[in-house]
Amino acid sequence: MQLDQGEMPPVGVAEDMGDGLRRILAPNPSPMTFWGTNSYILGDRQLAVIDPGPDDAAHLEAILRAVKPGQGISHIFVTHAHLDHSPLAARLAERTGAPVLAFGDAYAGRSPVMAALSGTGLIGGGEGVDHDFVPDRALSDGETIEGETWRVTAYWTPGHFGNHMCFAVGDTVLTGDLVMGWASSLVSPPDGDLSQFMTSCARLQTLGATRFLPGHGAPITTPADRLDWLISHRRKREQAILDILRQGPQTATQIADRLYTDTPASLLPAASRNVLAHLIDLEEKSRATPQGRLSTDAVFTLNCRNGRER
Repeated sequence: MQLDQGEMPPVGVAEDMGDGLRRILAPNPSPMTFWGTNSYILGDRQLAVIDPGPDDAAHLEAILRAVKPGQGISHIFVTHAHLDHSPLAARLAERTGAPVLAFGDAYAGRSPVMAALSGTGLIGGGEGVDHDFVPDRALSDGETIEGETWRVTAYWTPGHFGNHMCFAVGDTVLTGDLVMGWASSLVSPPDGDLSQFMTSCARLQTLGATRFLPGHGAPITTPADRLDWLISHRRKREQAILDILRQGPQTATQIADRLYTDTPASLLPAASRNVLAHLIDLEEKSRATPQGRLSTDAVFTLNCRNGRER
């Protein structure tokens, strides 16, 4: 389900979003980034930048233009180490002297299962990862950082990416790529982990947010409803995958071809990665098993005992 996104905001212009936040849209539209990356600026004099975005000179200048006389950037927060969110942090830090804060480097936060799978080299992944990203300071889960007129609480919310964090500013939560209104989040192992994704969505339900500001697309003004839909959507997807496996062994690509019938061909590889994430999750739940070693082309079967599905 795609929420109404309204009109595309202007690129490179700082727009007032309320609660001391401004948004600047980066010039990187694509099928995976929608209009482009939303960079946010928080504060009155001592400013925080959340998700500087891609390594783009024009976007860097747009962020610096938004710094008014008497203001200065004191903190740079990064939700996660994807190329459309984190690379500009280093250049912005060089220009401003502000430290870069995030959960950890591009490999931090991976579950033991995903770390082990990554070591095999058989399941691919790594799409759009900023492999060089290393923050100046690692944030702890639940840590609060205070500026002159603002407070940011960082929550570790892996699932879309292992080092993903959401940042709460009052009743507003900046959700990066975990929760968006224009599409459901891509979960591509080993960078993404469906078990972690579901846990992170459930955690956001406890924060009592009245608004989500995502990394792409328009604000989400009904966050509880969106989280309910995302969790339900993933559960229904799991059930659909199980229904297909009951008909016989299948690969992730074969299942994606049957499930994503309205998806453009260019996006089917991403759809296959989402299905693979579900299949790995089903293996962890002992409900499905790959024939041979787990890989992108592995054939999965249902687990049965005495003729009955587990």
